[in-house]
Amino acid sequence: MTDSLSRRGFLQATSGAVAAGSLSALAPKSARAVSANEKFVIGVMGVKGRGKALAGTFASLPDVQIAYVCDVDENVVGPCVKLVEDKQKKAPQVVDDFRRVLDDPSIDGLVIAAPDHWHALATIHACQAGKHVYVEKPVSHNVVEGRRMIEAARKHDRVVQAGTQRRSSEALAGMVEYLQSGQAGKLHFARTWITSTRPNIGYAKDTTKPAGVNYDLWLGPAPSRAFNLNHFHYNWHWNWLYGTGEMGNNGIHGLDLARWGLGVGAPDAVVSSGGKHFFDDDQLTPDTQIVCFEYPGLTLMWEHRTWSPHQIAGSNFGVEFHGEKAVVTTDGKTWSISRPKAEKEPGPKADTTLEPKHQRNWLDCIRTAARPNADIEIGHGSTMLCHLGNISQRVGRKLKWDAAAERFADDAEANALLSREYRESWTLPTV
Repeated sequence: MTDSLSRRGFLQATSGAVAAGSLSALAPKSARAVSANEKFVIGVMGVKGRGKALAGTFASLPDVQIAYVCDVDENVVGPCVKLVEDKQKKAPQVVDDFRRVLDDPSIDGLVIAAPDHWHALATIHACQAGKHVYVEKPVSHNVVEGRRMIEAARKHDRVVQAGTQRRSSEALAGMVEYLQSGQAGKLHFARTWITSTRPNIGYAKDTTKPAGVNYDLWLGPAPSRAFNLNHFHYNWHWNWLYGTGEMGNNGIHGLDLARWGLGVGAPDAVVSSGGKHFFDDDQLTPDTQIVCFEYPGLTLMWEHRTWSPHQIAGSNFGVEFHGEKAVVTTDGKTWSISRPKAEKEPGPKADTTLEPKHQRNWLDCIRTAARPNADIEIGHGSTMLCHLGNISQRVGRKLKWDAAAERFADDAEANALLSREYRESWTLPTV
């Protein structure tokens, strides 16, 4: 089953109704019903960057109360607390351990914007505690975690929304409808990319943790090791123990859009090329990477350069869908159609209000027991492409993928990277 959604289905889903013919039709049986005159009471986990932005968005909604902000670093909590208090006229409680949020019976949902290595465990524990979840991208640190997250959401009938907010764009839903109507012809190739100029993070020595940081809790399931600033705030993205590189950081957005437009699931094979070509620093993940995903009659390609200001097709981020009759291009906000020997045809006006649309969709689905626009199964499918590309890069070869088993064909080294070793106190929960 693909996770494509027509424009009509999109409009039904965003209004809280069930969209026929999409994954949204498979609604949880007994997700908690919140009446129209009740406030959603939520906690936000990880509030330095993306979590602070999400807290501001949710606090702006009149039917939401942020009761907790949670972060292992008390030094970064202040600005988020002030932001929430200014918007909702009531200060949230501050905790460093998300389990204290889950222990509160008044909490309806947990918003997770902690580092990648925490996404799965926090989501699963929240579902087990009866809470709904909004989890930032990429939804998992590895493939096995993503499947376990789906199982937890289904077993406990929780609404779990991935933070791929373009799934709530009416403009892009129109693009998907156009592509899948056949007007661009049969699609044989899609390309998605990002170019950026990230800083060199240098080399940092291990040191003692800063005051106010619960470092053991920050590590969570990752191996115990000395504190290092280049493994901490944001720079954790570039270390395999905690992050998923630029593929998981931004590739998830492009690949999710590409999967949506193409109407595809998992590939038959994947091959990655690239490496750390530009930076001389502590980063372990590739600064230059091209990944090809093979489907029957179709190739999907991702590429990134984290050191280059030069755009592709006039944009630093985008997706191109190449059909037999036309090429459809999007920058993630609007889209256009190019035909041979014809003027470029613009799509709808750019959708600039994805937030709070995407967050509102999650809340509406909690009320209606519908699957959200970026249900965890959709998030897992797109995040999995990032993991497959990274694994091919790390083992240095083309890999064949068994979608039904979610394993590589006859490759023990690659299959070992589908999961990770967990610290004894933070093993992956059994669902």
